[in-house]
Amino acid sequence: MNTAARPPRRGLGRWLPLLAFAVLVALLAAGVWLSRNPDREALPSPLIGKPAPAFRLPVLHEPGRMMTSGELRGEPYLLNVWGSWCPGCREEHAVVTRFAETRRVRVVGYNWKDEHRDAMRWLEQFGNPYWLVLVDYDGHAALDWGIYGAPETFLVDGDGIVVWKHVGPMTDAVLDDELLPLVAQLEAQ
Repeated sequence: MNTAARPPRRGLGRWLPLLAFAVLVALLAAGVWLSRNPDREALPSPLIGKPAPAFRLPVLHEPGRMMTSGELRGEPYLLNVWGSWCPGCREEHAVVTRFAETRRVRVVGYNWKDEHRDAMRWLEQFGNPYWLVLVDYDGHAALDWGIYGAPETFLVDGDGIVVWKHVGPMTDAVLDDELLPLVAQLEAQ
């Protein structure tokens, strides 16, 4: 038995693989925490204060009809991104519905990456609070809006300028503390 063939490891070299593994685990844990953190305001929208992206999208309830962003100008609207596959969308639906019932601004649904029949079934099951539902089947128009998940909600003024964005499910607190004061400002203008 030859014990002199390999000198014993000493110093940091011996702990380097374990240290690298620990750093990797910490980065993965941080990524999981950030993806589940409901307060994701660390990702502000570059659209705030800028014109809403131009789009031409089909209308869910009127197959063959297309709607453009220009057709929505003239009055403020709330654009609510949702999908039948989205648990957070189900969570926020009652809040969006209560807000839509106030009729203070038009609430436009933005059905994202969904099948037509699934979206229709979801609205039949939970109710349709939307003035209009646009559909982005392949998600291409969402790229211009900076949408990276559902639910997301945008407030657009009558001139077509994005004034607010919320990432994650709408809650009563978000509605009362953030959205309603902005709607009041738009109404006062």
